[in-house]
Amino acid sequence: MDVSIDAITNNIQLALAPVFLLTAVSTLINAISGRLARSVDRMRSIQRAIQVGDTKDRAILEHMCREADEAKIRGRLCTAAIFFNVLSGVFISLTVLELFFFQAGAVRSLQTTYVIWTFVLGLISFMTSLSIVLAEVVYAYRSAGWNSPRHY
Repeated sequence: MDVSIDAITNNIQLALAPVFLLTAVSTLINAISGRLARSVDRMRSIQRAIQVGDTKDRAILEHMCREADEAKIRGRLCTAAIFFNVLSGVFISLTVLELFFFQAGAVRSLQTTYVIWTFVLGLISFMTSLSIVLAEVVYAYRSAGWNSPRHY
């Protein structure tokens, strides 16, 4: 095992390269969490308005119920996106650890296989999360309530 300062520096640089992807993962988690919070707040606000019973117009009540259901679906999409995003972070973190330990000489068996699989699974999870976020944004736009009977 080479323990020169140059070798250690090189090992750390190689292991930390995927960490930049972790920055993207954490930024996306933050953005999705904000969307989830707004969706949950909207759903609670609508449910509160329905329970108070100030609205008697049947068309408005039906619209409010539909909008609350759509907010629930958006919340589920956000939750799924967060799940895949966190999974991506776990796989990328494993890749960082593997690269560090393999480069440091602590472990040599099946180096390529582990690193490739954890990195690829991390990217697939990240792309899945991005796809779900896109679906949630499109669904949110579609269900924005453009055709509400009246403002409530």
